[in-house]
Amino acid sequence: MTPEQIPEDRFEVGIIVARRRLKGPWASHAWLPIEALPAAPETAPWTQLSETEEEATFYAGAHEVTLHIGETAHYRDNLVSGRPSLWVTLHATSEDTYTVASVTADPYEGKSMAEGIGEIVEAVPMPPEVQAKLLAFFETFHIERKFEKRKRDRADPEALARRAPSTQGKPE
Repeated sequence: MTPEQIPEDRFEVGIIVARRRLKGPWASHAWLPIEALPAAPETAPWTQLSETEEEATFYAGAHEVTLHIGETAHYRDNLVSGRPSLWVTLHATSEDTYTVASVTADPYEGKSMAEGIGEIVEAVPMPPEVQAKLLAFFETFHIERKFEKRKRDRADPEALARRAPSTQGKPE
């Protein structure tokens, strides 16, 4: 396989976030990743894209997605899920200021990121161009591993009797 035929294991995506108005008494708005772009545009991070009374959208910036050979089965699960997604994590840098902390195509990593406290994690639809990159990576590097149940060793009841006597608790 020539270097030109090896699929990318890293690529950038652009992230769109929304600041949505809330109706509750404790907060006026919430931040939420809503879209991934197949490439990073020539736009400055945190450029406002649109605004309505209920929601303002911003281009949050570019972030690199890294693919790992050991996770190809996870990527397959994502692609065949019916809703291929990227998981985007926003990290608060100060009050009401966020940065894109991570973007992953691994659904299990995305789920574990969502269990953290203090970060905003959302699954956003995966663009078709990114799906094609993920599929090419999967097809090139995936190795199906057959599950083999390990046989347990039989217990040896005589093993305890053969152990050296313990000196613990005996006076010297």
